[in-house]
Amino acid sequence: MPGTFHHEMLYRGSETIAKLSQLRIAICGVGALGSNLADTLARQGAAHLRLIDFDRVEEHNIGTQTYALSDIGQFKADALRKQLFRATNVEVEAVRKELTTANARALLKDVDLIVDCFDNSASRQLLQDHARSTHVPTLHVGLFADFGQIAWDEAYRVPKDVAGNVCDYPLARNLILVTVAVAAESIVAFAADGQCKSWTITLRDLAVREA
Repeated sequence: MPGTFHHEMLYRGSETIAKLSQLRIAICGVGALGSNLADTLARQGAAHLRLIDFDRVEEHNIGTQTYALSDIGQFKADALRKQLFRATNVEVEAVRKELTTANARALLKDVDLIVDCFDNSASRQLLQDHARSTHVPTLHVGLFADFGQIAWDEAYRVPKDVAGNVCDYPLARNLILVTVAVAAESIVAFAADGQCKSWTITLRDLAVREA
């Protein structure tokens, strides 16, 4: 009988899925990008995910993130861990802590890939500094207006924060999902043969371009 990852196996081959299943991935920030990315990767066969986020689920998260109304008030990392287990029977690691310069090495130890899904410049800079001091491959995934970016650290420049509350900025769910799809594809390619391609996405003209 076909297994959980049957369709991915048929498309990518068992060797690629086996490599993805062994890749130890830390997803930093499990909001709009991180929660959807973790869900996608888990359903593709990723088995070693570490979810790092200290925020709780709020009502305004429901439209853009994977959480349900029943998750409001829970830590995002915990709610997502339970969702992924129900969906795939895979146990992932939930870390309900704020990533800081003091704890970054401890929270990011023993991983093969760091994925930056944070929504602020300070946290992104912290991850870049960590990546460049430890040489752990790091993929930055970000959004602004109708623009999405998937960039490996070597080609990444940390953007400045936009003014105001990031939660109040317009954000189209379709841009999130397209960006997540391209980011997931980049991670699978990295797992398969070490490819590190960067991409930009614009929603209004529905364009995906190699950066």
